[in-house]
Amino acid sequence: MREVLRVERATLRREGNAVLTAVDWTVNEGERWVILGPNGAGKTSLLTLAAARTHPSEGAVWVLGERLGRTAVQELGLRVGLASDAVAARIPGRELARDVIMTAAHGVTGRWKEQYDLVDFERAGALMAAFGIQDFAAREYRTLSEGERKRVQLARALMADPEILLLDEPAAGLDLTGREELLEALTELAADPRSPVLILVTHHVEEIPRGFTHALLLGGGRVVAGGPLAEVVTAANLTLAYGIPVELAESSGRWTARKKAIIP
Repeated sequence: MREVLRVERATLRREGNAVLTAVDWTVNEGERWVILGPNGAGKTSLLTLAAARTHPSEGAVWVLGERLGRTAVQELGLRVGLASDAVAARIPGRELARDVIMTAAHGVTGRWKEQYDLVDFERAGALMAAFGIQDFAAREYRTLSEGERKRVQLARALMADPEILLLDEPAAGLDLTGREELLEALTELAADPRSPVLILVTHHVEEIPRGFTHALLLGGGRVVAGGPLAEVVTAANLTLAYGIPVELAESSGRWTARKKAIIP
């Protein structure tokens, strides 16, 4: 099985403070990972390493066989799809939804003088259809609901046919309907053998889509547990990571968690 991402004893410091400490993590082709943990656990920081947006202060990171620091980031850019608030914030509000998706083929956020081929229009159209947003193609991005924007962002991240797809809290800010629609789309994506490796960051076990295979649980910038989903997502591990007694339940491939009631 081909290794697509390896993080080896990686420490990341910002303004002298360690936000990640001695993290080891390996992701192989065909796997679907969730990075889980509380606020400040280092989830998004780890995702920036996986996206080749940041280099570790110590240790090493290999993305698609290329070691960070020894390969031009631009060479990895189109091979790694990223959907995050940071990317979304750069999307012009007046951009048409179709163009928000299509401009990812050139690694830009805003159509200008790029030239697009028929294959680009066809791929953007196919992605919009796959995520049920084909009717929004000619609408301005700013007019879409939050749920519709999230699906546009997801389609955009897939436009360049990446080998790794990184999703930073894709369900954040969505109501129940929007969250469930997005998770259904991610479940379908996870089940498709043609899909890239998927890595999703979330605070909540309720936002783990069906079909995800592995989990990395972080707490305080360190790995609490990592491996097959059912072995990592346990009440004992969540209690360690979140610092409260956790009660966990699983039904039909979906999880729920809450603070365990202490009965005197």
